[in-house]
Amino acid sequence: MPGVSYYLSKIIQAMIISVVVAYAATPLSIRIANKFGIIDKPKDERRVHKKPIPRFGGMGIFLGSMAALIIPAGMNNKIQIAMLGGALMYLLGIIDDILDIKPLVKFGGQVAIASIVYALGVRITFISNFFGLKLAYSNTNLMLSAGVGYLVTVIWIVGITNAVNLMDGLDGLAAGSTAIMALSLAYVAYIHGARLGSMPVCIALVAVAGGCLGFLPYNFSPAKTFMGDGGALYLGYMIAVLSVISPLKQATIVGALIPILTLAVPIFDTLFAMLRRTLKHESIMHADKGHLHHHLMAAGFGQRRSVLIMYGIVGIMGIVAVLISRELYKDAFFLFLIALLYLCIIIVPKKPKKGIKRIITQDTSELEKEYFTEYLNYERERRKELREAAKAAAEAEAEAEESGKHKTADENKE
Repeated sequence: MPGVSYYLSKIIQAMIISVVVAYAATPLSIRIANKFGIIDKPKDERRVHKKPIPRFGGMGIFLGSMAALIIPAGMNNKIQIAMLGGALMYLLGIIDDILDIKPLVKFGGQVAIASIVYALGVRITFISNFFGLKLAYSNTNLMLSAGVGYLVTVIWIVGITNAVNLMDGLDGLAAGSTAIMALSLAYVAYIHGARLGSMPVCIALVAVAGGCLGFLPYNFSPAKTFMGDGGALYLGYMIAVLSVISPLKQATIVGALIPILTLAVPIFDTLFAMLRRTLKHESIMHADKGHLHHHLMAAGFGQRRSVLIMYGIVGIMGIVAVLISRELYKDAFFLFLIALLYLCIIIVPKKPKKGIKRIITQDTSELEKEYFTEYLNYERERRKELREAAKAAAEAEAEAEESGKHKTADENKE
């Protein structure tokens, strides 16, 4: 079995190749997008950008990560399967970027790709023992039947794929967050790699993160290009599948929690969106402005600060997953509470309406108006105070001048 130094060199190679190829390929994707009209136009209020932006940047992420994935692909047959599914998911996203296919058709394509991956051998076959009981005479894992295993695997892949896609709402948000999540999972795979044989998965995750980092300079606010559905679906799929491939299985459910905790922010945002739309009697596939990043924007943080705040929360959850993998449960618990607190602060407005349902379903456009009105009132008060201060200063100056004149007149009389 190759040593740690061998895998470390592979990790470094994967990072360099993916970053360089993605960085070099993204300008080409911009030219292709402009030539063929693959442009994202601000046609509704949900979009944050004000001018047309090319949305074919996912090509850079795809080529960068795939070029780096060639390194570990021969070491693990399941990674080759992941690459095949990734290519198909990227193709589905490109079709959507060009033709703007219906959500149900896109969803059906995702299910079909997840089914192919399952049929080829990448699957969830058991759920770890919920109670952590280690009995020498019994199997502590709950083995899943073929049907249940198929459903769990497809739901996981399709769910995470769409969760990452939903994050692609601000410049640099999806790319940076995915890079953080991939590196967190890669580090977990690395520290347990020698014992559990997860080094190939670590290298693959680093390749995905490198593709995001190479693309990010063109995508961070103000963005020169968007990754489009091609890039977003590909990234979500790769994170989902590589977390399934990873052999990080422990005797308790903790092992299964690691990828869930790493991906907690997009999962939470997706579940919250489904709950919000259900309470509003809308389709769960209906697009709206109620995501976490929309709340931050409505509060007036702007794109860059909103994205950096989201990076911080995603990073905290990545650290929580690492701590859990090392069985540092108390440390992880307190960090998890901090992340949860921040999520609550983002969701609950400054002046919440009465009732949990009203808070959940409150549209961020209403919040924007409230914050804007509050800002206008603040500006009025501030300018009023400035006028009053200027008036008081002018009166004091006039009094001083008048007093000076009287003093001079008295001196002349003397």
